[in-house]
Amino acid sequence: MGDTAIMEDAPRTRARRCETAKPTPPEILGTQKLLRAKFAHVECRRAGDFTVDRPGFAGRLEGDMTPRRSGGRRLLVAAAAAVTLVLAGCNSEMDKNGQNSLRPRSSQAEKIYSLFWPIGIVAVVVGVGIVSATVYLAWRFRYREGVNENPKQIHGNTRLEIGWTVVPALLLAIVAVPTVATIFDLAKNPGPSALQVTVEGKQWWWQFSYPDAKVVTADEMVIPTGRDVHLHLTACDGSGASKSCNVIHSFWVPELAGKKDVVPGHDNTMTLSADKPGTYLGQCAEYCGLSHANMRFRVIAKSPADFETWLGQQQQGPVQPLSESDGTTPAGDAQTLITKTFQCTNCHIFDDSSKAAYGPNLTHLASRTTFASGSYPLNKQNLTNWVYDAPSMVPMSSQDCRLPPAPGNICVGMPSFSQNTPKGQATMTRAQAEQIADFLLEQQ
Repeated sequence: MGDTAIMEDAPRTRARRCETAKPTPPEILGTQKLLRAKFAHVECRRAGDFTVDRPGFAGRLEGDMTPRRSGGRRLLVAAAAAVTLVLAGCNSEMDKNGQNSLRPRSSQAEKIYSLFWPIGIVAVVVGVGIVSATVYLAWRFRYREGVNENPKQIHGNTRLEIGWTVVPALLLAIVAVPTVATIFDLAKNPGPSALQVTVEGKQWWWQFSYPDAKVVTADEMVIPTGRDVHLHLTACDGSGASKSCNVIHSFWVPELAGKKDVVPGHDNTMTLSADKPGTYLGQCAEYCGLSHANMRFRVIAKSPADFETWLGQQQQGPVQPLSESDGTTPAGDAQTLITKTFQCTNCHIFDDSSKAAYGPNLTHLASRTTFASGSYPLNKQNLTNWVYDAPSMVPMSSQDCRLPPAPGNICVGMPSFSQNTPKGQATMTRAQAEQIADFLLEQQ
């Protein structure tokens, strides 16, 4: 009887002890008393004393205002977030964006693709293994009251130290050997049968020169299908009036080849090709200043016959020259605007497709599909807006381009001819911009 009475009375005793251990407002208790009360309260929680006296607090210690947190709910939220991120990458339009490196369209891109998957699988296996082991160990050896937390010492364990040295070395070898072999394979010179093209990166556009054909163009590189194209990559070297363009670029056409840096003073080479006719989008993959994101270009692959036709057209003179040898001006008012009023010939070539200048060669501008480094389709409205106020369409540092060269002046890009006109210079009207655009659109 005595033992039974004591056992029956135990819950009442704990309840009274916990009742006295309810947290008291801080303004009443001092710091030490408050801490003792909190410790007593925690002790009651560990003892498993609960009360159901008040609605809404069933199964909780009386006076315990700490909100219960559900580990399962947090896990569910984390899983939902992970699924959302995965699904965000499953975009059906990704295969149509023209820059999908997982959709190779050349032998060079196919080699990179074939290297990516084995290494990707190894990386995924290693990553999943490490993350899984980390989560398991964090859970398996989580803090437990009364359990010795000192880990077992394994220093000097020869087997373990050899294991975690040899295994990473083997993994690196598995990745390094095929990677290095692919790099050397892609770096081979394709020989004299390849089409030679010089690519010059400037701020913020690309110039393409065909040295054997003596043709210079911009924004769009035209190549024949089924033939290797050997690119000689160079960058504006910072000489003369263009010294502000001395920056690094990176040439990249994801569906045709890998990336290759374009460095001032250090020329690089790369080879690409296209299996089928089509348009392949490229861009600068190295931050190069204010308008880096707009430094795009296109590779247009044509059949060998169509390519030869295009090349022959580019070698011809301008459809409408600015002036004739007898002094006549077939371009009419456009000639005066281009050569004198706004001095466009200071930066551009209009009548010789074999020459390069500070700006793009415009001899056959109308034969292209885009302009402004591939940012805009070539049509009258876009071209008129560009001639009128180019910096409003693409960010540029061209505020001093209409001023005489002087220390401290900044001229990178095309200036606005309608805004912030320097003293003594002419301000372009919309009608004048349309006249120049009409002339350029005739230059097939």
